[in-house]
Amino acid sequence: MNAELRQQLHHGLAIPAHPLALTSSRKLDERRQRALTRYYIASGVGGIAVGVHTTQFAIRDARVGLFKPVLELAAEEMNAAAASASSDSPESKTTFSNRLVCIGGVCGVTAQAVAEAELLHELGYHAALLSLGSMCGADEDALITHCRAVAEIMPVIGFYLQPNAGGRVLNHGFWRRFAEIKNIVAIKIAPFNRYQTLDVVRAVIEAGRDDIALYTGNDDNIIADFLTPFRIAGKERRIVGGLLGHWSVGTKRAVGLHDRCRSADATPELLRLGVEVTDCNAAFFDAASGFRGCIAGLHEVLRRQGLLEGIWCLDEHEMLSPGQLAEIDRVYRAYPHLHDDDFINAHRDEWLRS
Repeated sequence: MNAELRQQLHHGLAIPAHPLALTSSRKLDERRQRALTRYYIASGVGGIAVGVHTTQFAIRDARVGLFKPVLELAAEEMNAAAASASSDSPESKTTFSNRLVCIGGVCGVTAQAVAEAELLHELGYHAALLSLGSMCGADEDALITHCRAVAEIMPVIGFYLQPNAGGRVLNHGFWRRFAEIKNIVAIKIAPFNRYQTLDVVRAVIEAGRDDIALYTGNDDNIIADFLTPFRIAGKERRIVGGLLGHWSVGTKRAVGLHDRCRSADATPELLRLGVEVTDCNAAFFDAASGFRGCIAGLHEVLRRQGLLEGIWCLDEHEMLSPGQLAEIDRVYRAYPHLHDDDFINAHRDEWLRS
């Protein structure tokens, strides 16, 4: 990761987690997959995360075989956008390598994780978002060895994924040791738990790693995470950006929201806005049913906006929960200022071009 790109990451970026566009036969819908990437780029994001939980971990299944194709499609679209920007402004030095931070998900036991990191490196991705959900039975020493193996291949973004979404509890001691690994560039904090969020921030401060950027993945607490100054032992850190499944919808609004909130002081207006965002997330992520419908809920929003044809997931049993559709209807009516309908309507046909 070059110095300019790393500086962007540490300044703070809005990074959506990319969904997977499928046909009714649960095959990759390449046209709509590209359209989603184009939507995110046009929204002004600072990066895109592909092959992560929102993209569905099952893309790695040998019977599905979509991990590499989905990564390639996103990289192609970001390359095309960078080339277009350079062409429009010949004096610009903007390129794929320093315009957008391209992040790929890495998971599985060490052999799989290393192979996935090698593929990301080969495809020109800048960092690996490392999920440890497949290492649920491993002790702390094994986890650290695993993380070091991936970090030897490319820069790593740590990922504290909540157990309800396939993660595991990782205590302060783990994060303190994790923060000592040289090639760690950021941590996505997503336990949906204030105590566990504090464990990560405290570990990074205690390790003296000012070069590790803190990103929220707490989709239930986005605004408050941006507004909170974490002061521990006389040293203060802020969560500078978001890498969020929630930001796969309402992305243009999210970019503006991030710009508004980053390093801002808490005000009643911003705190009220934070409650509205969380209310939307509860509906989209299906909090009432333990997040079982979280991916389908995001798909439903994108279906309404015409970017997806349907809400199909690779697992045919993964669908909206009872009552979730009514909740999505409710928040959609209540918070129109958090949705991108007008922006998408104006550009959808362009993004859906072949």
